[in-house]
Amino acid sequence: MAKAWHLTSRPQGLPTRDNFALREVPDGPLDKDQMRVRNLWLSVDPYMRGRMNEAKSYAANFQIDQPMTGGAIGEVIESAMEGFAPGDLILHMGGWRDGGIIGLDMMPNKLPTEALAAGLTPQTFLHNMGLTGGTAWIGLLRIAAAKPGDTVFVSAAAGAVGSAVVQIAKAREMTVIGSAGGAEKCAWVRDLGADAVIDYKAEPVLSGLAQALRDLGKSGVDVYFDNVGGEHLDAAFAVANDFARFAICGMIDVYNDTKPQEMKYLVRAIPARIRMEGFIYTDQFIDCMEEFHADMGGLIASSAVTMRETVHDGLESAPDAFLGLFSGGNIGKMLVRL
Repeated sequence: MAKAWHLTSRPQGLPTRDNFALREVPDGPLDKDQMRVRNLWLSVDPYMRGRMNEAKSYAANFQIDQPMTGGAIGEVIESAMEGFAPGDLILHMGGWRDGGIIGLDMMPNKLPTEALAAGLTPQTFLHNMGLTGGTAWIGLLRIAAAKPGDTVFVSAAAGAVGSAVVQIAKAREMTVIGSAGGAEKCAWVRDLGADAVIDYKAEPVLSGLAQALRDLGKSGVDVYFDNVGGEHLDAAFAVANDFARFAICGMIDVYNDTKPQEMKYLVRAIPARIRMEGFIYTDQFIDCMEEFHADMGGLIASSAVTMRETVHDGLESAPDAFLGLFSGGNIGKMLVRL
């Protein structure tokens, strides 16, 4: 019998383990267009926090006392779905569980055998070749329209999305300033090629950003890739060049905050003619999937893009892995290995 994590109550502020329960899920014979899978890897991502609220969001809310969902890599055990056979490795949305029956609503896709044969690990399709890498690529190149010579500021640069942004930008000859929390994370962001790194735990973001720009001989930032919100976003407004482009990917700093956000420098959006656009990966991905896979695959093959993984073992650890996202407990992609 498979087990899945259920949301048992809606969090007020930062979630706790008391908001979750691990329960068995129904089993039985397969209907048409169903598969039985055994999950190998689960993804936990900041956007899932919004799905725990009752308010409408871009992704469907988790329902109370129902199994939660998310990105997963699984192996097909039994199939009544055309095009899938036992032994296939698939990317699907039936995460937060160790396996069980999934249908078309879980959006299963076979992992490309040629990519696996070339040495890509299956879990790569949960990060650089999947949601997080695609989010970085779309946000930087499509939403912000970043180009060679631009000065790019990336918040949460040691996270899964942020680290991909740093490397994609450097591969396209941009100047990159990253922010990260703590010496170890900052050292890794430098190793990725960032031209300057701000340790936001050691200094205010705005003064660190201003000093980095002076050291680099830059007048301001042309592109801001926001994963954090709050103080980082305000600092980007303060130092933005005219016609800067802000790609708003996430605001993990405020997801659990119940207080209004204060933005001292937001007024600069008018005289600097700043364009700020929020974006959702799924809105853009279908139109550029082939281009992204080809480009990112080449960057990975050439080692221009790499990834660190922070791995928790066992289904029981999934809530702890998720909560670790909000305490800075990950470098690179946070994963659960089953």
